[in-house]
Amino acid sequence: MPGENLTRDEARERAALLSVDGYEVSLDLRSAVGEHSGDGPRTFRSVTTVRFRCAEPGASSFADLIAPAVTAVSLNGRDLDPGQVFDGSRILLEDLAADNELVVDAQCAYSRTGEGMHRFVDPEDGEVYLYTQYEPADARRVYANFEQPDLKAPYRFEVRAPEGWTVWSNGAGELADGVWRFAETKPISTYITCVVAGPYHYVTDRYERVFEDGTRLEIPLGAMCRKGLAPHFDADDVFLVTKQGLDFFHDHFDYPYPFGKYDQAFVPEYNLGAMENPGMVTFREEFIFRGKVTRASYEGRANVILHEMAHMWFGDLVTMEWWDDLWLKESFADFMGAFSLVGATRFTDGWITFANRRKAWAYRADQLPSTHPITADIRDLQDAKLNFDGITYAKGASVLKQLVAYVGQDAFLEGARRYFKRHAYGNTRLGDLLSVLEETSGRDMAAWSRAWLETAGVNSLTPQVLLGEDGTVDELAVVQEAAESHPELRPHRVVVGLYRRTDSGILERYAQAETDVEGPRTVVAELAGVDAPELVLVNDEDLTYCKTRFDATSLATLREALGDLTDPLARALCWSALWNMTRDALLPARDFIELVLRFAGRETDIGVLQMLHAWAESAAVHYTAPERREQAGLRLAEGAAEQLRAAGEGSEQQLAWARFHAHVAAAPADFELLGSLLDGTVTLPGLEVDQELRWAFLEPLAAHGVADEKRLDEELARDDTASGRRHHVRCLAARPSEAVKAQCWAQVVESDALSNALVEATIAGFAQSSQRELIAPYAEKYFGAIERVWTERSIQIGMDVVRGLFPSYQDSQSTLDATDAWLASHEDAAPALRRLVLEARDDLARALRGQACDAASAM
Repeated sequence: MPGENLTRDEARERAALLSVDGYEVSLDLRSAVGEHSGDGPRTFRSVTTVRFRCAEPGASSFADLIAPAVTAVSLNGRDLDPGQVFDGSRILLEDLAADNELVVDAQCAYSRTGEGMHRFVDPEDGEVYLYTQYEPADARRVYANFEQPDLKAPYRFEVRAPEGWTVWSNGAGELADGVWRFAETKPISTYITCVVAGPYHYVTDRYERVFEDGTRLEIPLGAMCRKGLAPHFDADDVFLVTKQGLDFFHDHFDYPYPFGKYDQAFVPEYNLGAMENPGMVTFREEFIFRGKVTRASYEGRANVILHEMAHMWFGDLVTMEWWDDLWLKESFADFMGAFSLVGATRFTDGWITFANRRKAWAYRADQLPSTHPITADIRDLQDAKLNFDGITYAKGASVLKQLVAYVGQDAFLEGARRYFKRHAYGNTRLGDLLSVLEETSGRDMAAWSRAWLETAGVNSLTPQVLLGEDGTVDELAVVQEAAESHPELRPHRVVVGLYRRTDSGILERYAQAETDVEGPRTVVAELAGVDAPELVLVNDEDLTYCKTRFDATSLATLREALGDLTDPLARALCWSALWNMTRDALLPARDFIELVLRFAGRETDIGVLQMLHAWAESAAVHYTAPERREQAGLRLAEGAAEQLRAAGEGSEQQLAWARFHAHVAAAPADFELLGSLLDGTVTLPGLEVDQELRWAFLEPLAAHGVADEKRLDEELARDDTASGRRHHVRCLAARPSEAVKAQCWAQVVESDALSNALVEATIAGFAQSSQRELIAPYAEKYFGAIERVWTERSIQIGMDVVRGLFPSYQDSQSTLDATDAWLASHEDAAPALRRLVLEARDDLARALRGQACDAASAM
């Protein structure tokens, strides 16, 4: 049998043959606690009963299960030999009847990689916590099933757990006679079933809604985390956003929340941001803040809460048929997260964050060699795993924002309402959505889809301004360009904004026009005759998805007056455009860094400021000419220290500059300041050096040899928690020692003893931009190891290793050549592995072009 990697063709063949009536799943998780005996993995008993129909009696098919052992298999009362029908990932089902019952008794393995049934032991108190994570296809690690999204079914779970534990699943549960039994679910897909179990700290609330027809909806709410995080858990704010979101979606979707209760679990060592399991949403526990964070962190958490809530309708109620149409849930949830954030919560500037942060992710992904249309060609599960990317999420959401501008918000929302009612508890493809939008908008959605959903690449829009003799605009046009590899010129609904400085020095908009840009050049007739602009912003208000360029006058204005631009969204769009120009080797890295140092201190949006910090560090590390790299780093550190001292006492800006200064610390004076802030001999009024900030200060000290193992161990003794241990591992791995790097490499590449979270922490510490020479020998080792790692380890760990250990800091032509040589000699490697290496190669090539641009600017 082909193994774990289910193909689209296999899934379609199975869906045509089978339909599932229901599952009964019984799990015994009592083995999660106590000593583990034996050399094999720690396991639990999983007994699954599946009732299903077969359209062609006598035919053969298979069920999915990844487990160390199968004790018994029964099909329609016939006992099958597990050794004959189970190959480690599939159970062969022959001579099927019209109506079938399959019973599988298996020993499934607890996970340490965040896939399947993850088991975590809290070092603080020794407590064990369990949770499941399945997307796209890891439910088969917990129970036997038909693991594809279009074979939906209702589920009944029952769980035996250690005494004193609580267990949660998608449906409401109760404990009787030592067994947790859960209400049957609505028909849902395997990947969104869920079990959470352990001594979690649990808080409850309730949502109530009375609709216009007088019907009442009551939803029990719950939120949970590890007991060790309970002192930091602001459940009231989680519930506030949850209730605001439920109100918003009920107002706009006209379809009551369909899954009963609404629990939200913040769990340890989580690979994702969150997962939309109906009735039991799981989040990474880093959304519980142990120290002071900026408003941007709370906004980010609220956005994720709302994103997952939108999935209850887009994804859970109505699900894509196969992963080709993953965008039908992720793009919508990403858009709805920002849409509801602005419309329902205190985070009314959410579209600024969307423009500055989410679109940056999309722009990068859309220029990689692995870019793909929003509705993608997903051949198998490995393809699906990698397509949870910036195209499917952020570009898709950006395109939906453009669609709202194209068809109108009312038509868009009415289309969504019809979509839910028409396809409730079913599966859909692209055409199902387009048909309802055509009904509600009267627009030709086929043409729009061909341009936006079925082609890849990002267009660039540049203004052209011709002035008349009187100094007014004679003609203003927008020039559209596309990459040679993806030449599609799309229709764009844009607002073109004209800005100039006032007598008081403020740079503000004085004219604008909303228009459709089509083809290579579009004249904006409405702006003829207005006074000459100092800045033209061709995607003002951020309606479309494009890279914005500037004419020479606009760029000169931004160099001198970017900080005087008063509109925060326009300012964020300008910063984003300047960063895209830096990545495209159109603006030298030194110029971008100087713009950040000159104007970032005046940035009022904290999320934009933190994004600028990340971009500036990347400009210094990756895009600056090697001969200028040290100077750029010192300049950034010096500027960060100046801004830290100038920031308002106790302000978010002060905290952001403190963290940034730690990131870019480069000189003895920087290390002295960080050390003094740690030991309290120096204080900055208003800056609270809490435990999270202490670790942020310690990492650069460790990486530069200022803080040794003894000092790091002392800090761990101060913070001997799960979070503290992750920080400790990262800081230990950051030390500038050949022996340390060799140990890290062995722990991550040659062993599977570390959990997913500690693999991530070790990789983060290993790869330090200040240690290029020290880690140079691992470039050759990387190319020798990655195919074996990909074959032997789980896909999540494989992705972490291949992405995280790529020798990006060995940014030379020789590394590019070595990458090309590996690709040329491994044409038969797994396509998903090749994709990851191709993406890393593209980032490296882009960095080299940026460095050449930066070097040329000094001539």
